[in-house]
Amino acid sequence: MNVKRLFGTILTILGIIGLIYAGFGFIKHSMQWRELLVAAIIGIIFFVSGIGLVRNTKDEA
Repeated sequence: MNVKRLFGTILTILGIIGLIYAGFGFIKHSMQWRELLVAAIIGIIFFVSGIGLVRNTKDEA
């Protein structure tokens, strides 16, 4: 498997986890809003960069 595609998949999964964590925290009001905002921004960055890596990496079978 291509290393870039694997790294993109890992980043995408981490981004999804970060977004779910931030969304759950916003709904439950469990943490300060700044901490949740930082988690959401980092999740968005990971998600978008992971999707970009997976999309732009060509298969070399």
